[in-house]
Amino acid sequence: MSQKDFWRGEPFPLGASFDGHGTNFALFSESASKVELCLFDEDGKEQRLTLPDEHAHVHHGYLRGIRPGQRYGYRVHGEWNPAEGKRSNPNKLLLDPYAKAVEGDVEWTPAVFGHDVKSPGAASQLDSAHAVPRSIVVDDTFNWGNDTSPRTPWHKTCIYEAHVRGLTMTHPDVPEHLRGTYAGLAHPAVVDYLVDLGVTAVELMPVHHFISEGFIVENGLSNY
Repeated sequence: MSQKDFWRGEPFPLGASFDGHGTNFALFSESASKVELCLFDEDGKEQRLTLPDEHAHVHHGYLRGIRPGQRYGYRVHGEWNPAEGKRSNPNKLLLDPYAKAVEGDVEWTPAVFGHDVKSPGAASQLDSAHAVPRSIVVDDTFNWGNDTSPRTPWHKTCIYEAHVRGLTMTHPDVPEHLRGTYAGLAHPAVVDYLVDLGVTAVELMPVHHFISEGFIVENGLSNY
């Protein structure tokens, strides 16, 4: 890929959107003077291309041939002025806040901080790419077959907020090999339990990628 391959694309939807032929990238930032899309190959080699257009603070561009599985991130150029809340630092590889898939974890080294840890008012000159996760392009189309939304009226709706692992890990009627999994959550024992309570919808938490804080990792633990 080269900069000349980057078409203007569309500002919406935000995130990385695969259309069967290529991927549209769109990132909102009021403060960025320039946004670089960083593409990573299987060996971790990085290629940087500047998002070619901006509309209503959304930087965007389209690359033909970029398919699901592509690892990427952003580098945002702009003003460094922490006193005014402006902390742009292109030395830092950023996750796409709209990414539908993320790979990797944080290595808690000085490189992951935007500021110089020895001089907090100064921007860090360390590159963080080796120490932070990557966003991943996905194909989010799905054939739902005959499944349809139950469209339960709001006045009859009862929402149950649940942690997948917390709800299933010690449930005596869920097979041990399914505990802590989505399959365990869908086990008839759990479904019957929820139905008996009068629950009509389940809100899962968390089902997204998350990072354990540095002090937790240092103690050999992970965030529940």
